[in-house]
Amino acid sequence: MRKLLAALMTAAMTIAAPVMASAGSASLILDARNGRILASENADAINHPASLTKMMTIYMAFDAMKRGKLGWNTPITVSKYAATRPPTKLGLKPGGTVTVREAILGMITKSANDAATALGEKLGGSESDFARLMTQKARSLGMTRTVFVNASGLPDNRQVTTARDMSTLAVALMRDFPSEYRLFSTESFNFRGRTIHGHNNLMYRYRGMDGIKTGYTNASGFNLVSAVRDGNRRVIGVVMGGRTARSRDAYMASLLDRYMSRASAGSSLVASVGGRRTVEVASAAEDSDVPMPVVAPRLEETTTSPQPKALGYLSTAAIPQGTVPLDRPADLPEIASAKPFAAVDSDATGSLSSVAGWQIQISAAPSEDAAHALLSQAQSEGGAALKSASPFTQSVGSGSRKIYRARFVGFKSREAANTACEALKRRSYDCMLLPSKG
Repeated sequence: MRKLLAALMTAAMTIAAPVMASAGSASLILDARNGRILASENADAINHPASLTKMMTIYMAFDAMKRGKLGWNTPITVSKYAATRPPTKLGLKPGGTVTVREAILGMITKSANDAATALGEKLGGSESDFARLMTQKARSLGMTRTVFVNASGLPDNRQVTTARDMSTLAVALMRDFPSEYRLFSTESFNFRGRTIHGHNNLMYRYRGMDGIKTGYTNASGFNLVSAVRDGNRRVIGVVMGGRTARSRDAYMASLLDRYMSRASAGSSLVASVGGRRTVEVASAAEDSDVPMPVVAPRLEETTTSPQPKALGYLSTAAIPQGTVPLDRPADLPEIASAKPFAAVDSDATGSLSSVAGWQIQISAAPSEDAAHALLSQAQSEGGAALKSASPFTQSVGSGSRKIYRARFVGFKSREAANTACEALKRRSYDCMLLPSKG
């Protein structure tokens, strides 16, 4: 009898215990036209969403605007609680205000936790009440294994989801808000005199990608939801539990590259993941009142010449407008094991033979202005290690294949150059050490 009671108590405790999640590898590639799963691994395993949570916060905001409860310029008062959320954040001040537009763009580009919390409090009265509304909406969309407990995705063991559920949410955002969804391709926006850059770097480097969100906490690992269009084909990719941003992006790219050709063509999106009914998706109206900031540059149609390759293909650094985007990632192994570039080509804008000391290279760009912009940004973030270094651009190739190497030169020793490289890598830049002759 005692053994029976003990067994029953153990079973009851197991049922009552909260669902726990860990950073486990999971992925899913969904044909958004018909809901067919093209590839999956642990698609229903419980994981933490991290900042993928903001996809639902933004969905709720779009829905509130559709119902006339909010407008793009509606002011949101920032509570002390919202202002003190951990980074990343916009730096909102307690008692200040932020518009709905600023909050949404802050979440999309910078994954701003203070903006997400303030918006959640505006919509729900409190963040906990808003989280309950988020979970209810998740259920109505068919996200059966997702529980939200905050608006931002900051760590909480109770906040869980699956790769399948995140693909459902991505489809819902595109299907229900086709005009507003375009904001997920935002490259940067101006926030009170500051330019806020996005950091969904694979979006800028993979042909046809138009969003949608990255996420990371220690508990979740590196997460990514991506949407890609290729002609009339459209797929959603989800990768969760990546060990690094670099490996996560590489894995997503390889999955998309492998399975895109298997997707069906059409002009509709599946009405619900797992359902067969499809719905027509309205085109974003030219006169839409959706505020459109600068959007990420997109690759032109493939030519017979190979696309130039940027060293920083899988960097998590912010990508300035105009940085070279790469073609489909058949190039990934080559980029990942890139060797130092050859010496100066005949059309180089600068002669390396006249530059003394060690050098470092951080990327390449399709124009000299874009290379200078990247160098300026890197120097501002590199601190003392780059204070005495000189930015240097060098053109290689000709015509449509010309690229500009972005380098810092003039380091007096290998150690000084290496210290600068390490400083930049801590800021998520790629960096390659080069002797004075390139």
